[in-house]
Amino acid sequence: MKIFISSLITGMEAERAAVKHAIELLGHQAIRAEDFGALASSPQVACLNGVREADLVILVLGSRYGTKQAGGVSATHEEVHEARNRKPLLVFVQSGVESEADQADLISEIGKWQGGQLWDGFSSPDDLGQKATRAIHKFQLTQAVAPLDPAGMRARALTLFPQIERGYHQSGVVLQLAVAAGPDTTVLRPAEMEAQALTDAMQQQALFGKPAIFDRSLGMQAGLSGESLLLGQEGQRSDGASVRLWPNGDLLISLPVPPPERGMGLSVVVEEDIAGKLDAAISYTAWLLATIDPTERLSHVVPAVRLLGEHAGAWRTRAEHEASPNSMQVPWRQGEHQEPVLLTPAHQVRQALTMDTQRIVEDLVVLLRRRWNSQ
Repeated sequence: MKIFISSLITGMEAERAAVKHAIELLGHQAIRAEDFGALASSPQVACLNGVREADLVILVLGSRYGTKQAGGVSATHEEVHEARNRKPLLVFVQSGVESEADQADLISEIGKWQGGQLWDGFSSPDDLGQKATRAIHKFQLTQAVAPLDPAGMRARALTLFPQIERGYHQSGVVLQLAVAAGPDTTVLRPAEMEAQALTDAMQQQALFGKPAIFDRSLGMQAGLSGESLLLGQEGQRSDGASVRLWPNGDLLISLPVPPPERGMGLSVVVEEDIAGKLDAAISYTAWLLATIDPTERLSHVVPAVRLLGEHAGAWRTRAEHEASPNSMQVPWRQGEHQEPVLLTPAHQVRQALTMDTQRIVEDLVVLLRRRWNSQ
């Protein structure tokens, strides 16, 4: 396994050497800027290529931020941005020191991404070396479950969507997020799937999480449906929200998208409302995976999204709708607007659900808009 060491070089020599020793002690290859030698590309490009080449990135943060590059952030910060939605990160933050303002902001930013899963403090190079050794070994164990199959995960994500039956008319607009998790392995035993504690936790998060995905004014049902655990609500005029979880960590979230307050009664699709629902669904997904798989045996995910609404109106921004709420064209469609969309590449590191939520939401919303407006 190739492991990239990301940190300041000057002033962090002992810490970098300790991490390198930990990597090589476990039989892996350390990738460091110090070892690049003479290259045709710039040091900045060489380091970013090192991140891309690595299977894992270890980030070591001390008190100093470093010199800002042309892009307005330090070299280490650039490496974090390169790694955050592509590579697993192990983060170690020096304790007992006062960080520079920019460094404190970076630590806070990463802390929000990480959710405490792959984060630790260190007090000395020796302490860092020991903790890095344990963290790398733990990461290895999570990767040893089964080989990752991106194509299989992509296919599985698409099969999670229920088939749209001919003649079935969807009332209103519903956003559906399907997430296939991998490597494919069982993370919940039958007894765990039936445990009341899991159902209670899922219901609590669905109703009171920030953001919530269920309507607290509606009732809720929960129970097994085949191999999956299903939580659902019944809406007054349309299907309610639901969450379906499988033993391998796959899940399907369906969320009704209420029509805007001003309009002719048509199910107008307001872009900001779609983004809000998708953000809530992704946040719930990240929470649920952390709950059922805290040791992160599931390292990657394939999110797929579709909008259901056979007779829904045009796609608009909120500003466009408020400017003319009673005037629009209803496009003629044959169902192609309800086909799922996926990112490219479809598989993402699981950490991206918390580290890069905004990017994922933005890109999927753009793809949904294109799909919805396709003729």
